[in-house]
Amino acid sequence: MEIVLKDLHTTIVGRRILHYPSLPSTMDFAKKLAAEGMGEGAVVLCDEQTEGRGRQGRKWFDSPASSILMSVIFRPAVEQLPQLNMLASLAIVFTIHKVAGIKSTVKWPNDVLIKGKKVAGILVENVFQGNALQSSIVGVGLNVNLNVTGHPEIASIATSLSAEQGRELGRDEVLKPLLEEMDTLYQAVKRYEDVYHRWLPYVETVGKTVRIKSGKSAEEGLAQSVNPDGSITLRRADGSLVTIATGE
Repeated sequence: MEIVLKDLHTTIVGRRILHYPSLPSTMDFAKKLAAEGMGEGAVVLCDEQTEGRGRQGRKWFDSPASSILMSVIFRPAVEQLPQLNMLASLAIVFTIHKVAGIKSTVKWPNDVLIKGKKVAGILVENVFQGNALQSSIVGVGLNVNLNVTGHPEIASIATSLSAEQGRELGRDEVLKPLLEEMDTLYQAVKRYEDVYHRWLPYVETVGKTVRIKSGKSAEEGLAQSVNPDGSITLRRADGSLVTIATGE
């Protein structure tokens, strides 16, 4: 069902919002719509995902109508792809501060944290036909009123806006500014403006010793930098440097 958010001020993101009570995955449904020609900026939103996933195929935990679960169709230039993850996490950080007055940070590559606990995750999947980029789907899961104590698997590592603020929030109260922040930042990306340096101060990973799994291998070291292409550079214990494009 298509819905309209009252007083939504966007140019691209949210021009169409398709809302469903339940979907297996907003990512998969948005991919299908994009392949069928759905326009850029369309948002697939649901109250519950039965097969929601994060990076590396990990399960996404939610309870019905407790989180913002959405995927947005983008059609950027190939060279703009690294900034999609940046704009999504930055939009979440800005939105959390705007609606809840809470400071949050970005954990490379795709999580948003409050006081070290995960409040949101981002998933970006690109669809190519040959060498031509057809679409990029940006998925966002943001815990608004999720009671994390009801999910023992994540209770010690996750949080929600309601848990941090001590009150429940209306999801539209969060969704509207989130779409507006994503729209503003995406327009900046389209104009080839520097989103990277706006995003970087919120990345809490730099300067920490981290262990990153990428595929079947793992690297451990001091995070020296997160780079404009979205990769991370670690200094190993032996002093050598390694740059990793993506990982966990």
